[in-house]
Amino acid sequence: MSVTPRCLDRSLVREILADIRSVHPIGIRIEAISSRFMGDPYRGETLGGSASSDESFTASLDAFDCVTYVESILALAGASDPRKFADNLRCIRYRNGIVGWVSRNHYMTAWIRNNVRAGFVSNQTKGPGLIDRSRKLNVVDGLAEKTILVRSIQKRDFLRRGSEVSTGDLVFFASTRRNLDVFHCGVLIRSGERILLRHAARSRGRVVEQALEGFLAANRMSGVILVRPRDIVLEAA
Repeated sequence: MSVTPRCLDRSLVREILADIRSVHPIGIRIEAISSRFMGDPYRGETLGGSASSDESFTASLDAFDCVTYVESILALAGASDPRKFADNLRCIRYRNGIVGWVSRNHYMTAWIRNNVRAGFVSNQTKGPGLIDRSRKLNVVDGLAEKTILVRSIQKRDFLRRGSEVSTGDLVFFASTRRNLDVFHCGVLIRSGERILLRHAARSRGRVVEQALEGFLAANRMSGVILVRPRDIVLEAA
C-alpha cells in the first residue's frame, strides 16, 4: 500500500539519495544522512493529530523533533527513490504501515518492538547491566493505559560498553517517570574512541551533535536502549 504524504520534497530526497548512492553499509549511510540535517531547526508537535481527528501522513524534512529526525534518517537510509523513502517512513512510523493516529507508534517501546518485527532494526539491549522497570503508560490522551516492562542498560554500564556501539546505531533514553517509557532518542556516531550523539534538541532549538558521555552526565534517566538498523538490499533507482 502506497500513501501520498504531505510536505514531501522529492527533489531534496533525490539529492540526498544521489549523494549516498555508493555509501555502504547502512550505518555509514546513516552517518552521512544525519550530518546533512545538522543545524536544522527543532519543531515540536511536527505530526499533530489527535484521537478525534483524521491523521495526515507527513514527510517533511525541513524541521524535526527527536523522533521524526530518527525516523526520517532511517527511512532515507533504506531508500532508492522518493517513493521508497515515503513507504519506509510510513511503515516505520505506523504499526503495520497503516496511517492513523491510533496506529502511530506514540511510545518508543512500541516503536522499537514494531520496527524489529518489520525488519528495520534489531534490539541490541542485552548483556550485562540490564534493568527492568515497570511503567504505566498513560501520557498520550486517547490511548488506553498500558503497563509494560522497560528493559534498558544502566547508564554506568553502558559507558563501560562503548566498544559495542556501531556508527549509525539508534539510542533511546529510558525515562525515570512512572508513566513514560522513553524521553528522548538520537543517532550514535563513532569518532575514534569517542561516541557522539546527533539529535534534535528542544533545549537548543536545532539538530546538534555532542559527546554522548556529556549528555548522559547532564540528564537523569533509568537507562539506555540500543537499537541497530538492519542492512538492506537497495532497489535499483
